[in-house]
Amino acid sequence: MGDKLVIVESPAKAKTIQKYLGRGYRVTSSMGHVRDLPKKDLSIDLENNFAPVYEVTKQKVVSELRQAVRGAEAIYLATDPDREGEAIAWHITQAVNVPKRTPIFRVVFQEITRNAVQQAINNPRQIDSNLVDAQQARRVLDRLVGYQLSPLLWDKVKRGLSAGRVQSVAVRLIVEREQAIEAFVAQEYWTIEADLSKQGSDLKRDSFRAVLIERDGKKLDKFAVTKQDQAESIVADLRDARYRVQKIVRRDKRRSAAPPFTTSTLQQEAGRKLGFGAKKTMMLAQRLYEGVDIGGDEGTVGLITYMRTDSTNVAAEAQQEARQVIAAMYGDTYLPEKPPTYKTRAKAAQEAHEAIRPTSSARHPDAVASKLERDLLRLYDLIWKRFLASQMAPAVFDSTTVDIGAFTNPQATSAPYTFRATGSVLKFPGFLAVYNVSLDEGEEDEDSERRLPPLDEAEVLNLLALLPIQHFTEPPPRFTEASLVKDLEQLGIGRPSTYASIISTIQEREYVELAEKKLVPTTLGRVVTDLLVQHFPKIVDYDFTSALEQQLDDIAEGSKRWVPVLHEFYGPFQNTLQNAKNEMRNVKREEILSDIVCPKCGQANLAIKFGRNGEFLACSRYSKTASEDSCDFTSDFHRDSDGKIVLDKASAPETSDVMCNLCGRPMVIKKSRFGPFLGCSGYPECANTRRIGKDGKPVPLPVPTGVACPKCHEGELMSRRGKFGRPFYGCSRYPKCDYASNSLEQLAPVEASAPPPEKPEPVKKPEPAKKPSTRKKK
Repeated sequence: MGDKLVIVESPAKAKTIQKYLGRGYRVTSSMGHVRDLPKKDLSIDLENNFAPVYEVTKQKVVSELRQAVRGAEAIYLATDPDREGEAIAWHITQAVNVPKRTPIFRVVFQEITRNAVQQAINNPRQIDSNLVDAQQARRVLDRLVGYQLSPLLWDKVKRGLSAGRVQSVAVRLIVEREQAIEAFVAQEYWTIEADLSKQGSDLKRDSFRAVLIERDGKKLDKFAVTKQDQAESIVADLRDARYRVQKIVRRDKRRSAAPPFTTSTLQQEAGRKLGFGAKKTMMLAQRLYEGVDIGGDEGTVGLITYMRTDSTNVAAEAQQEARQVIAAMYGDTYLPEKPPTYKTRAKAAQEAHEAIRPTSSARHPDAVASKLERDLLRLYDLIWKRFLASQMAPAVFDSTTVDIGAFTNPQATSAPYTFRATGSVLKFPGFLAVYNVSLDEGEEDEDSERRLPPLDEAEVLNLLALLPIQHFTEPPPRFTEASLVKDLEQLGIGRPSTYASIISTIQEREYVELAEKKLVPTTLGRVVTDLLVQHFPKIVDYDFTSALEQQLDDIAEGSKRWVPVLHEFYGPFQNTLQNAKNEMRNVKREEILSDIVCPKCGQANLAIKFGRNGEFLACSRYSKTASEDSCDFTSDFHRDSDGKIVLDKASAPETSDVMCNLCGRPMVIKKSRFGPFLGCSGYPECANTRRIGKDGKPVPLPVPTGVACPKCHEGELMSRRGKFGRPFYGCSRYPKCDYASNSLEQLAPVEASAPPPEKPEPVKKPEPAKKPSTRKKK
C-alpha cells in the first residue's frame, strides 16, 4: 500500500507539516491555485447558468500531482481553512484525475502545530460544496463586472484600465474623502480656559486648567462662541471674578482590553504602530503562520494561527495557557475572574474560525528574537502582546471631575459662569502593562493621564491666567491604508482575504497614490470614479456592494444557491450596461480642462489627458489629423503643495551617442506621449526618428533580406523587431505597403527589375474514373 498523500498550497507549509506527520505520509504543495478563468476572454457561459470555463494554470505542478496521486493510499487536502482554501482543494480534485477507488479527505486546522495537524488528519471531512460555490460565485461576479465595464473605460478614458466590483468602491471612498477635504470650509470657534491653582501652594505642582462649559445656567456647545469680540467680552466680564470649587465627582473608571486581532485590525494596527502596508503585513503574517525555523527541539513551527479571519473567538486551551503565562509574569491580580469573550463586529464573521494569536503564549518574543528577522519579529511581538493583553484584567483609572464657579459679583449666591476640569490617574495598569491600542488620526485618548491636585468642595482657588483660545474645525483626514481597511470592514465591503489585494490593485492601476503614507486619488482615479458613479451608480454603491457580500456569505452557509444569486444580479447589470453604452456612444474621450491657456496657440486651454506613460497636458484643440484648427502642443506637468497644476519647463534635448543612419548627425533623446524616442539633431532638415526599446537602447535598424515583397512586388522585405522584441519581416515601402510576415519560407529572392509574376492558368484536374457498379442487373 502507498503512502497517504497530503496536499497543501505552499512548500513552506508542506515542510512544516511533513515533520509533524512523519512516515506513512507524503506532503506536497499545489503552489496555490492550479486552475482559473483564462485571461483572454470572459470565460463564463452566460447561456448555461454562468458555468465558468476553467483552464489549468500550472501544467507542470498538475502533472507532478497526477503522478503523486497514482500510488497514494488516500488523498488529504490540507489547504487553508477558508473559502479560497476550500476552492483550491476542489480545483485540485478536478485537475489531477484522482483514481475512483482512492478516498479523498478534506482536513482543516487553524494553526500549524503538531497537535492541530494530527487532530485534523484524524478527523477529516468532505469538501464543503457551499464554500466552493461561494468562492466560485465571487470569482464569476468579479469577472462579469471587470471584463464588461473595463472596455468602456478603455474607450472613454485610457487603454489598460480596469473596473472592479470591490476595487472601484474602494477608490470611490478615497475620491469622496478628497472631495470632502477640498469642499471643507473651516469654522472658527473659541474656548475660554482658565489656569487655576490652590491658594498658598506650589504653582508648578498644583496648577491645572479648566474650560468654560456653562454661562447663566446654559450649557455652551462647541460653537457657542464663534468670534473674537464675543470671547473678549466674556474675558472682560471674568477679569475680577472669584473662583470656587462647587462640585467634585470621583469614580473608578475601568477600561477593558481590545480583542485579539482579526485580519482587519492586524492590518490597521501594524500600519499605525509599525508603519507596515497591508500587503507587507499579510506577507509577514503568512510566513509566521506557515512555519519558521526557531532551532532547538522544535525546529520549524507555525508561530501564529491562520491570519485571514474576521472572528475574535479563541480556543479554550489557548486561553488557559495565556492565563498561566499572565499569572507567572504579572501575578494573579492581573487575571480576570474568567476568560473574556469578545463580540465580533464584522458583518457575517465566520465564527468557526479563531482570532489571530500566537500558537503558544509561552513562546515569548524574546525567546525567538535571534531566529527572526527584524520585521518578522516586530509583527510577532505585536500579535503576542495584543493577544496576551486581551486575556488580562481591565485597567482602572481614578477619574475626577471638578466643576468650578466663577463669581463676578461677590454678593451673588450662584455663579454666572461654570468651568470644568477633569483628571484621570492610572490606579491599576491591568492589560496596559503589556499593550495599548494606537489611535487613528483625529482620535483622542480619553484615558490620557491628567492629574488634578487634591481639592475640596467650596475651596477658593487662585486665577493664574484667563485664556481666550481661537480654534478652527479641521477637515476630515485622508485615508491611510489602515483607516481604509477599517472603513471597508465597517461597511461590509470585501473580506479578510481581499483587503491587501484591493489596496495594492488600486495603487498599481494608478487610481490612487501614496503620499506621506496617505492615500490620495489621482486625476485618473477621479475621472474613472465620476464615470462609474454617473453611469453605474448601483455597481459602486456602498450598500449594494455590502448586500452582495452578504449574499455570498449566505451561499457559504448554504441558505442560498449561487446560480439564482447571479441571475438576480446579472439581469439588471446587463440592462445598465447596455444603457450606458448607448449614453456614452457619442461622448468624447474623457479629459479635464485646466485653467492654463495653451502657450503655443493661445486660443484654448490645456487639458489633462492620459497616455501610456501617465498624465500629460495637451492643447484642447489637439487633433490626430493636422489642420489649421488643431494645435499639437503637449507638456509634462506637476502639482504644487496646494494641488495646483504647474507646467514642467522644457529642457534641452539630451544628446545620445547614436548617429543618424540617414544624414550622419548625432541623434537626441526626445519624449512624446508614447514615451522617449530618438530624433535627428538636424530636424527639420532631417526628420529621421528611431524607437527606444524597453531595455533603454535603440531598436535595431531594419536589415535587408533580399526577398521580394509578395504583395506589392516593388519593395524588399526587411528584418525588423516588434514592440516586444520579436522578429518579423515587413516591406521596405511601408506605410505604402503594409505587408508583414513572421517567416521567409517559400518566398522568392529579389530579382533586378523583375515584373510581377503572372497568375498561372488554372490546371484542370482530370475527373476521377468511375468505379464499376457492383449492383446486379435485374
